[in-house]
Amino acid sequence: MAKYLVIVESPAKVKTIKKFLGSNYEVAASNGHVRDLPKSQLGIDVEHDFEPKYITIRGKGELLAGLRKSSKKADKVYLATDPDREGEAISWHLSKALNLQDEKMRRITFNEITKTAVKASIKEARDIDMNLVDAQQTRRILDRMVGYNISPVLWAKVKRGLSAGRVQSVALRIIGDREEEINAFIPEEYWSLEASFKVKGEKKPLVAKFYGSEKKKMEIHSQEELDKILKNLEGAKYQVAEVKKGERTKKAPLPFTTSTLQQEASKALNFSTQKTMRLAQQLYEGIDIKGNGTVGIITYLRTDSTRISEEADQLAREYITDQYGEMYAAKKEENGNKGKKIQDAHEAIRPTDITRTPAAMKESLSRDQFRLYQLIWKRFTASRMQPAKYETTSVKIKGGDYYFTVAASKLKFDGFMAVYVQSDEEKPENNLMMKSLDENTELSLENFDGQQHFTQPPAHYTEASLVKTLEELGIGRPSTYAPTITTIIARRYVAKENKNLYITELGEVVNNIMKQAFPSIVDVNFTATFEELLDKVEDGSVYWKTVIRNFYPDLDEAVKAAEQELEQVKIEDEVTDVICEECGRNMVIKYGPHGRFLACPGFPDCRNTKPYLEKIGVPCPKCGKDIVLKKTKKGRKYYGCEDNPECDFMSWQKPSKEKCPNCGGYMLEKGNKLLCADEHCGYVTEKPKEEKE
Repeated sequence: MAKYLVIVESPAKVKTIKKFLGSNYEVAASNGHVRDLPKSQLGIDVEHDFEPKYITIRGKGELLAGLRKSSKKADKVYLATDPDREGEAISWHLSKALNLQDEKMRRITFNEITKTAVKASIKEARDIDMNLVDAQQTRRILDRMVGYNISPVLWAKVKRGLSAGRVQSVALRIIGDREEEINAFIPEEYWSLEASFKVKGEKKPLVAKFYGSEKKKMEIHSQEELDKILKNLEGAKYQVAEVKKGERTKKAPLPFTTSTLQQEASKALNFSTQKTMRLAQQLYEGIDIKGNGTVGIITYLRTDSTRISEEADQLAREYITDQYGEMYAAKKEENGNKGKKIQDAHEAIRPTDITRTPAAMKESLSRDQFRLYQLIWKRFTASRMQPAKYETTSVKIKGGDYYFTVAASKLKFDGFMAVYVQSDEEKPENNLMMKSLDENTELSLENFDGQQHFTQPPAHYTEASLVKTLEELGIGRPSTYAPTITTIIARRYVAKENKNLYITELGEVVNNIMKQAFPSIVDVNFTATFEELLDKVEDGSVYWKTVIRNFYPDLDEAVKAAEQELEQVKIEDEVTDVICEECGRNMVIKYGPHGRFLACPGFPDCRNTKPYLEKIGVPCPKCGKDIVLKKTKKGRKYYGCEDNPECDFMSWQKPSKEKCPNCGGYMLEKGNKLLCADEHCGYVTEKPKEEKE
């Protein structure tokens, strides 16, 4: 008969942990949360100091009855939910739902699911940390207040079923702001100039870039400026003015945190944040290894610390010395994140055993599990290795009053790069011929290559760059990045196309209402300050209800003001001149999950609907018919000809009626400016006044 009951979150861990603990232990799973705020109401008693009202989650009754039965029979109950705020809260909810007495119940945590870690955790059993529980409760209550108070405002203004979230709304705003920046961006012309030189005794020419005068670097903004430089260089003699040799080191990367793992898996493996977390969860919970049984092969996946335990650090150095040689192992523990507030309870994400190489694990893993494990293993191993060293040579070449430069680097010692090269790593340029150059070497010019370029707008966010931005701004925590992005895509506020995130028409409407009616909720600094407050609740320096007491009155006031304003702005269905072919009524514009569409006002008798093509009052530059606002399958806006597919005109930017006075082509609207669609023409002018208004 088992004396002890261990309760974990996930059924996947049950088998693994049972094997480590033996016959005296029964292991059961709670399947995540067992209690929550009710869905049908706010569930927070505002009149009585914001006391939350928790109920058993639907469908969990039977599971809890089974756990109650097992816990009554056990001498001791160990709550072994995940080692973070969320896990601590689940343990607390379990203790309440199972009516566990303090003396019978202990909390255990482990950062990795290995025999050593699980057995050690039993020896270090403790009480539930109420500061961690309160930090999670505060987040849950704040999110509920925002969601349940603001969503009805969106229903009244746009359509039922929309919702607002505290962190999601800020993420949506960040994407919306970037879209505005891109739409208002005016490209600027610039030129590059390269010169090819013949070096004595070398077959390949030496290609150098134009630098400027001796004193300063010069930018070339136009063809005229380029022609002027070329004219001044006519008949010039070229010689090497300076050769500088040096050494550059590239530091080993830090091991992965949740955020950097999501970013790198997105760039290197093309995984979404959600997929990365799902696979990492599987690697953490346990993989069936042939001959070894089930064991967790990476440490806990939700962390913002780059700390590594001394034991793991030591074993990694021994492994590197053994496999690569002593010169490859780093001398001492490198630790990042100094001076930054982080939840440092966890280590960075690393393999639980460095000797389990990706090659050895390949047969036990699915293709995607293997690719992610290999990324984690390589990054961790590299983090314990020496920097890479490069030999660098930079050369200045003088011609007339101008200078050209060329630089090259050669890998001298690969260090950590023997194991790991980041996805965006640039290959070193290697100009071997530069060895034969020294000062005053004369060169003969072969030819010039001048090229026109245009500055590019800021890039659209990808999941990787959005996670990076959220982390830099202090918004959300390791456990929230993936669900935040997944939610705004699922609600169709944001569309994902070829890795890029675009705000949809529906997203724009929601974002504009949030900015107008609830500016503080979508304020980046406000949201980041909140995360800091939650950290203070966690370390016990701020009482959790103080945070809620301070937050609620402002939210309540904003909601009431928004409701009053919105009462005055009654949203009527916009009637169009499109006649319903089934019943003859004028069709109206409605909002659906994909944005606007035309519907018959005779619903439910007449259920006719059709796509809404909004004419923008501009003729198509190709065929003269009307241009309409359209949307891609995923909801991204673009402008196309109503006569599609006969006419294939399309533009992401809004076309204007104005014609370009320079080349006669069509113009595009960019913020308060109009610019020629042909960027080689480059004509830009102010928008006419009436259009601005």
